[in-house]
Amino acid sequence: MKLSAEIKAFEQRLGHKFKRPELLARALTHSSISTPTRPDNQRLEFLGDRVLGLVMAEALFLGDRAASEGQMAPRFNALVRKEACADIARKIDLGAVLKLGRSEMMTGGRRKLALLGDAMEAVIAAVYLDGGFDAAKVLILRLWEDRLDSVEEDARDPKTALQEWAQARGLPPPRYEIIHRDGPDHAPNFTIEVRLENGARETAKAGSKRQGEMTAAKSLLKRLEDGAEG
Repeated sequence: MKLSAEIKAFEQRLGHKFKRPELLARALTHSSISTPTRPDNQRLEFLGDRVLGLVMAEALFLGDRAASEGQMAPRFNALVRKEACADIARKIDLGAVLKLGRSEMMTGGRRKLALLGDAMEAVIAAVYLDGGFDAAKVLILRLWEDRLDSVEEDARDPKTALQEWAQARGLPPPRYEIIHRDGPDHAPNFTIEVRLENGARETAKAGSKRQGEMTAAKSLLKRLEDGAEG
């Protein structure tokens, strides 16, 4: 199978030369454009999620031999969650080579967190099937290097941390509210507000309520800890 010039450029950004380029082509094919003769990347996504998980679990286990299971678990979650995969996908401009149906293209599919995260996992699986576990491991550790170095900070759950901040000052838990929603049903955008009883508040926009709450909580917590409020 011959790859297009765009996908060849992506292959170089990825840092893995495929012996079976059809694996990469499949990893980049979203279900919105799949056909009986052009399978999508969902099965690869399933496999890639597990390969990523094993590599990250091993890296955490060997990287901090004094860490308890309770310390490693949130770090692991921070490294493998969909947001992390999507960030890595953006880093290598994976969205530019995604094969999408017209509806997804019209609604900004190349920038959607879920699509990018899923495709990144599928690409990991493609590398694993093409070059074996060692090739996938080298790829993951290279792309996730910065996140591994800063995982302690990333592992902090901002909603939990904000609630702890409030409780330590005798305040009730933060309240979250959807103050605006737009976009089509299959690709909604939410504006979420978090507020504390002392009047501190922050808003964030995201493609899911959960991500909006996390982002708003993180922004408010940073402002509070910097001494701007409370």
